[in-house]
Amino acid sequence: MVEQTRSGPPQERPADPAVPSSYDPGRYPRPSVTVDLVILTIQDADLRVLLVERGQSPFAGMWALPGGFVRIAESIHETARRELAEETGLAGEDIYLEQLYTFGEPERDPRTRVITVAYFALVPADVSRRLHPGTDAAAVRWFSVYQLPELAFDHAQIVDVALRRVRSKLDWTPIAFRLLPEHFTMTQLRNAYQIILHRELDKQNFSKKMLQSRIKVIEPVPNALVTGAHRPAQLYRFVEEGRYEWGATAGAQP
Repeated sequence: MVEQTRSGPPQERPADPAVPSSYDPGRYPRPSVTVDLVILTIQDADLRVLLVERGQSPFAGMWALPGGFVRIAESIHETARRELAEETGLAGEDIYLEQLYTFGEPERDPRTRVITVAYFALVPADVSRRLHPGTDAAAVRWFSVYQLPELAFDHAQIVDVALRRVRSKLDWTPIAFRLLPEHFTMTQLRNAYQIILHRELDKQNFSKKMLQSRIKVIEPVPNALVTGAHRPAQLYRFVEEGRYEWGATAGAQP
């Protein structure tokens, strides 16, 4: 079996002695497999997703999620990591990456039968502003998840599923911290939750939940205050990478 890579000559997949010689893979349909990435960040008080403008058919000129085909010798997660590095220039950075869902409607790609495994990635704002995408797309831009252009393929559905996944995890994982700098104020943290949920949260109740949760999740940074026009604000940092249930979104205003 031969694989044509983007950066080198065809690679021959080694034969597996455990496979019977009578096995004929040509007897079965073989759909292509891709990985699509929903790369999210917070910029200018908005939740944004990285999109690429397709430079070729199908859907030439339309915006789409970054992604690519899975190579024969790669795992799905290796493809996701490779595509993340290629599309953002972030190789080896501590970027949160999670498998989202598999999308496999027979007609989702007009070229051929393509099954895609979607991932979402969370990039802090200070990191997202210095991305250097290395992509073959015509253009790359951040878009608000609440004001998306028409997207190619089924990518609008994929973004919607990713947004619902992130929202659902706010109360039982520390996922929001992946969108914040290492040190942050309570206002920055609450704003991150509000931006993701797209609604307001009660200020006092939110702070109380964060500071009095059963499992310690944030702690003050010693001798670290943000000064400005108002009274100094304490800086905090994330301290616990574990499962927790604190109801941080309780008290949301209808």
